[in-house]
Amino acid sequence: MDEAKLNEDPRQEHGGIPEGPVMNPDDIADPVSSESGTDTDSSAAENEELTTVVTEVRSDPAGEILPDEDLLTEHEGLLPEHADDFEGVHEDLAKAAEAADYSRLDRAELLQALKNLITNTPIHQIGDEADLIKINFYKKHKIENERRRKKFIEEGGNMEDFRPEEDPLEVEFKEVFHQYRELRAEYNRKLEEEKQENLKAKYQIIEEIKELVNRSESINATFQEFRELQKRWRSIGPVPQQNVKDLWETYNHHVEVFYDYIKLNKELRDLDFKKNLETKISLCERAEELLLEPDVPKAFRILQELHEEWRDTGPVPHEMREEIWNRFKEITSKINKRHHEYYESLKSQQVKNLEQKTALCEKAEEIAASGISSMKEWEKRYREILDLQQVWKTIGFAPRKENQKIYQRFRAACDDFFRRRREFLQKMKEEQHNNLQLKTELCLQAEALKDSNEWKKTTEDLINIQKRWKEIGPVPRRYADAIWKRFRAACDEFFNRKAAYYAGIDSQYEENLKKKLELIEEIEKYQPVESVEENFRNLKDFQRRWAEIGFVPLKDKEQVQQRYKEAITRHFEGLKMDDERKNLLRFRNRLDALQQKPRGNQKIKAERERLIGKLKQLENEISLWENNIGFFIKSKNAESMISEVQKKIDDAKARITELEEKIRIIDMHISES
Repeated sequence: MDEAKLNEDPRQEHGGIPEGPVMNPDDIADPVSSESGTDTDSSAAENEELTTVVTEVRSDPAGEILPDEDLLTEHEGLLPEHADDFEGVHEDLAKAAEAADYSRLDRAELLQALKNLITNTPIHQIGDEADLIKINFYKKHKIENERRRKKFIEEGGNMEDFRPEEDPLEVEFKEVFHQYRELRAEYNRKLEEEKQENLKAKYQIIEEIKELVNRSESINATFQEFRELQKRWRSIGPVPQQNVKDLWETYNHHVEVFYDYIKLNKELRDLDFKKNLETKISLCERAEELLLEPDVPKAFRILQELHEEWRDTGPVPHEMREEIWNRFKEITSKINKRHHEYYESLKSQQVKNLEQKTALCEKAEEIAASGISSMKEWEKRYREILDLQQVWKTIGFAPRKENQKIYQRFRAACDDFFRRRREFLQKMKEEQHNNLQLKTELCLQAEALKDSNEWKKTTEDLINIQKRWKEIGPVPRRYADAIWKRFRAACDEFFNRKAAYYAGIDSQYEENLKKKLELIEEIEKYQPVESVEENFRNLKDFQRRWAEIGFVPLKDKEQVQQRYKEAITRHFEGLKMDDERKNLLRFRNRLDALQQKPRGNQKIKAERERLIGKLKQLENEISLWENNIGFFIKSKNAESMISEVQKKIDDAKARITELEEKIRIIDMHISES
């Protein structure tokens, strides 16, 4: 081999940072050097700039993304019931959502989707989709429980007594998800074992690199073996993170020792530089494509992978180093700027979200503190709170330090409202059960009257009962229809019977009218005979027949009654009898007239009481006058005074005789009726 080539630093050809896990570039020493020192400075500068870029990227505001528990709270809604079952939600859920829109599936379909995922997808690729399926499953599970709770309350149940039934779908879902967790845990365990094996294998390669300096083969053969060892190194997977730094320092140290030992020829080095240049050009092109990637976080993650590849790629020809590095650095800066702007925009949006959620909190607190006294108003406010909760779910996260606080504030306002509503409903429930008892009692009263034939009195009683019914408030919904039908049935039965009764009476009244008109014509045409007694008997017979006929339609009553009275009176006045007898006859006619009026018997009895009172009064006056006669005997005008008093006594006794006869007539009239 040419001496000049042997004196060149072999690290200039293979001085790139070897393949391996991601680590801080500050922990990696650049093994590249050159005789002139130019290559070393260029490569060191490149590494220094790369370190700056990566460090800047890793301190980007991406770290301000809300924690898993905040994301879980948003996904689960305002009152998550199964938040403890989740291990966290990754920021790549949106990516998983692109593959399948699980929100459109029902719970059975989500369960099947999870089974298919576990069966057909490598366990280490499942993560985000499994979490997304679980979020959607329990969101729908919560909705189903809420539907059952609402139905339970509407049927009269107490909210505190509601206990959801065991859901077979949920039980099976938990079993399948537990199976997924066990598979994932087993995968992680095996991965750790593989990392340990990889660590041993890489340490073994370091040992073999250490032995290369003691070989006696040709340089080309030794270098080829070194290349094979590097290839093996790159093919080995990741190692435990805690061993990365020590492993890389040991590896780089022995690579440098090997480069110090072996002096590669310039042609071989140039070929390696050319291959590295092609690799780095490809990395630049791939990075430039990321400028068109709409998913900014995704572009940033891929850029980190490209930086790892760049770091693991060796140096390029000296004249291209600055150009190729500046190209890659410029692309990196643009992507970093997009990434920074993206999260600045996210922060700005989170501030706006906080403002919107604060407004919702204020509105919810206003509703929760408002004085509500009616069921209608409670229902209106209840709908408003539900609307606020729906709007809340459409708003994104607030800033991380405020997100949980604002959520707790909103939830406290909602909880306060629902607590007051439960108290109102419980109180109203008690009142409704009391109202049910009151209305049941009214039903019993109405049912006791439904068979009554006292039409007027019962009608008044039922109307009063109906008024009291209207004054009583509502009853529990499950009993409302039945209790109303029961009450209405009792009222309807009475009023239907009453209507049927009066329908029959109306036809009877028309028949009575016809009979009375015929009787009036007969009275008007009656020709008296010679015998007064016979005439009197005939007129009494007319009166009896009139009384037996009964009622006529109200609209004809007065006219018919007046015509009858005139006809019968004319005949009685034509009878040749003394005034006393005519007076008694008129009294009989008056009793007959009273009999036809409403409550006629009561009025006749009242007349009897009046006559008895008058009779007793006269008896008392006679007794007083008889006593007074003794005082008048010794007076000057005793004879005239006694004569005057005696006349009063005689008149009173005649009046008593007339009253006694009228009372006898009344008694006979009552007994006949």
